Amino acid sequence: MSTPSASLPGGTWPLGDLTVSRVGYGAMQLAGPGVMGPPADRDGALAVLREAVALGITHVDTAGAYGPRVTNQLIREALHPYPSSLHLVTKVGAVRDEQGGWPPARRPEELRRAVRENLDDLGLDALDVVNLRFGDAQGPRPGSLAEPFETLAELRQQGLIRHLGVSNVTADQVAEARGIAPIVCVQNLYNLAHRQDDKLIDDLAGKGIAYVPFFPLGGFTPLQSTALSAVAARLDATPMAVALAWLLRRSPNILLIPGTSSVAHLRENVAGAGLPLSDADLAELDRIGR
Repeated sequence: MSTPSASLPGGTWPLGDLTVSRVGYGAMQLAGPGVMGPPADRDGALAVLREAVALGITHVDTAGAYGPRVTNQLIREALHPYPSSLHLVTKVGAVRDEQGGWPPARRPEELRRAVRENLDDLGLDALDVVNLRFGDAQGPRPGSLAEPFETLAELRQQGLIRHLGVSNVTADQVAEARGIAPIVCVQNLYNLAHRQDDKLIDDLAGKGIAYVPFFPLGGFTPLQSTALSAVAARLDATPMAVALAWLLRRSPNILLIPGTSSVAHLRENVAGAGLPLSDADLAELDRIGR
């Protein structure tokens, strides 16, 4: 097995007392269509997870709502007992309905149940990192996250969670969460074209807190940019490779969690994140989101 992160671009970043590769893996796409039900190719899904670890990835992002529960069970089947270097980050605060929606589930009893299910499905006694998902499918929404976050802080005090994070939140909600308990990461929508969190990223970097960008399912992606396509063509690379490489260069606290259900695509994402970008490339790309 590879030495953790030895061959990965970007090096590592601390999540509290944990050290993870900045190039991680997002397991969302391992579930069936619409992130519901089992994968069409179960063996292929297991192979992707094992390849991620073989490549030196030490940061896998998941959630009990994926499937629901399918992705966590695949992770356990593929990787348990886990290497000591591997750290699993999960999310709570939403469930799935019969229509494939993501209704909120943030009452204390719902969060406690979600944590227990994550522990059971992943085969763990304590979860490395749990993110509270706030807002809705359209993005962050104003309001207090105190009650649900206090519930997670209590579970952390009980030893069921090692570290906490927040997802789909505003800067004010990040500050509110930090006033309740330490956080190690923020997971929000961010890419070349969606730059609303620029100031937040820089503020978090100064505090040693990771920022984990995600791309929306089925929505706008940075691949729909003429400028990005031009840079990619000049570098003989894919637009996704350039987008990932830009994120890795944007700030040292940015952690990548691109998802895929293909071993070949996983390898492409890892290689793409290490694509060298010149100052001229970076300047051209920076203009996309301005």
